[in-house]
Amino acid sequence: MGRVTTEESLRPQSLMLTFLGDQVLGRDVCVYSGSVIDVFARVGVGEQATRSTLTRMVNRGLLRRQREGRRMYFGLTEHSEAVLRDGERRIWQTGAVNRHWDGTWTLLGFSLPESWQRQRHDLRSKLTWSGFGPLFSGLWIAPGEVDVADLVGELGLSAHVKVFRAHADAGMDIGAMIEETWELPELAARYEAFVERWQPWESRAPEADDALAQRLLLQAEWLRVIRRDPRLPVRHLPDDWPAEGAEKTFRGVHERLTPLAREAARRAIEVVPVHE
Repeated sequence: MGRVTTEESLRPQSLMLTFLGDQVLGRDVCVYSGSVIDVFARVGVGEQATRSTLTRMVNRGLLRRQREGRRMYFGLTEHSEAVLRDGERRIWQTGAVNRHWDGTWTLLGFSLPESWQRQRHDLRSKLTWSGFGPLFSGLWIAPGEVDVADLVGELGLSAHVKVFRAHADAGMDIGAMIEETWELPELAARYEAFVERWQPWESRAPEADDALAQRLLLQAEWLRVIRRDPRLPVRHLPDDWPAEGAEKTFRGVHERLTPLAREAARRAIEVVPVHE
C-alpha cells in the first residue's frame, strides 16, 4: 500500500477548531486568549501564529470576541458551532467504518464550458471533500445519499449539475469500481501512518500537561484522516482495510489521555460565561 507520513503539519485553524470543540462547545463560555497561547505553545505553535489564527477566524465569522477588563476572550459563532457539531458526529457517531451501507449511491453529472477551468477545479475539490470519486470525467459517485444542494448552490453551478440516486446492477463488480474510482492505497496509508504514530501512546503514561497537548493533536489528526475518507462500504474494501484498527487506536489513546488532559485543562484554561 502507499505511504503517507503523519508529519504533515496540521493547520493552526484545524488545531484551533479541535481545541474549541474540546473546551468551549456546548458550555456557553469564551476562552481567554492567553490560555489558548499557552496550550498551543505545547504543540509547537508560536504566540504570533496563534494570535494571527484567532484574528483570521474572527474575520471569517468562526469566532467572536468578548472583552473582560483588559483581557480578550473568544467564543463560538453559529457557523463554528455547526462545523464543530459536524466534526463531533463524524468522530463519535458516524465513525470510520461503513458497515451499514444500504446499497444506495449518489451520482452527480456536470457539464461546464471549457473556459470554466476555475469552476471545474472548485467543483471537483468540493466533491472530493464530500466523498465523491470520478466514475468518468463528468460523472462522479459517492456511497449513500449525499445532499449536494448547498455545495452546488454555493458555487453557482446548479444549472450545470444533475444529481441522481442509484443502485448498481446485480452483475456489477463494486469492489473493482471502488478501486478504479478512489485512491485506496493513499487512504489506507493515512490510517496506517496514524496507527504507527499513536499506538505507542496506548501504553505510555504521560504527564498531565503533556496529555492535554497530545490529546489535542490526536483528535485533530484523526479528524483530518477521517474527513478525507469517503466511507466506502467495508464489505467491498480489501480484507486488510486498516480503518477499524486505526479507530480502535484512536479511541484507546483518547480514553487513556482524557482524565489527565481534563485535569490539566482545569488548571491551564480560563473561561468566562458568554455575554449576549
